[in-house]
Amino acid sequence: MRHLLSTLDLSRDEALGLLDVAEDMDAVNRREIKKLPTLRGRTVVNLFYEDSTRTRISFEAAAKRLSADVINFSAKGSSVSKGESLKDTAQTLAAIGADGVVIRHSASGAAHRLAQTDWIDAGVINAGDGTHEHPTQALLDAFTIRKRLHGDASRGKALDGVRVLIVGDIDHSRVARSDLWLLHTLGAEVAFAGPPTLIPFAAEHWPVRIFDDFDTALVEDFDVVIMLRIQLERMHDAFFPTSQEYTRLWGLGPQRLARLSPRALIMHPGPMNRGLEISSEAADSPQATVREQVANGVSVRMAALYTLLGPREEVGA
Repeated sequence: MRHLLSTLDLSRDEALGLLDVAEDMDAVNRREIKKLPTLRGRTVVNLFYEDSTRTRISFEAAAKRLSADVINFSAKGSSVSKGESLKDTAQTLAAIGADGVVIRHSASGAAHRLAQTDWIDAGVINAGDGTHEHPTQALLDAFTIRKRLHGDASRGKALDGVRVLIVGDIDHSRVARSDLWLLHTLGAEVAFAGPPTLIPFAAEHWPVRIFDDFDTALVEDFDVVIMLRIQLERMHDAFFPTSQEYTRLWGLGPQRLARLSPRALIMHPGPMNRGLEISSEAADSPQATVREQVANGVSVRMAALYTLLGPREEVGA
């Protein structure tokens, strides 16, 4: 695998392979010395055109635990703020010898553009492009679900028959799209629930059921409920009347939490808007996996970097 740009590109075997490598990396992260020499001498650039906390720090930790040299690039305070193009920035990274580029960009398709040109000869990982995709978030979500369901017997297991409900601002969510394609590939049954104004155009043609009422969806007894953040920074129109109305209709509060099966998982890609799409009772409940998702993100991103940039040998001590 040369690049990781979209979960739609992953076959079932490729997805399971990445998750299984992440199991090895998870074991490394549980050791006292959380370090492998795998990418020693390699240079990984975190090329972030959008603000990020969890994803950027997670990729930085992942690369450093694989012994790579890491360069963190932020568009703010760089030549990008002076008008430098993606092409010129990429050629600068090529000149310094970047082996891998982790890119987050506000434009959908930016990661594909970087990977499919001759601007740079490096492995490219999409860390979120516009409203398009965020493949490593989907992989860490699948990894977290698999871990909760199968524990130490997770290796090699898919998610056949697992029922997942994704709720909220589907239209602006690259996480929802990546989750849908990956979870479907792994055999899960996926449904969307959200205001009609926040359901993507032509979503009825995707392999997903669509609910326009959260309470109706909850009758279905889903195994996993993924709550999404309202992405106000991507909205230029009024998609719902008020935040209070949104919480009443689409928020996971104490009453809806009580209706979930005790075994149902509650997930959120972060950052959370507590009191808007999710209550503190739900976010801090034993069913919630939010902190696990952050921890698992390091293992999954180590797996992605290892698969793209590492030697073709077994992960060792």
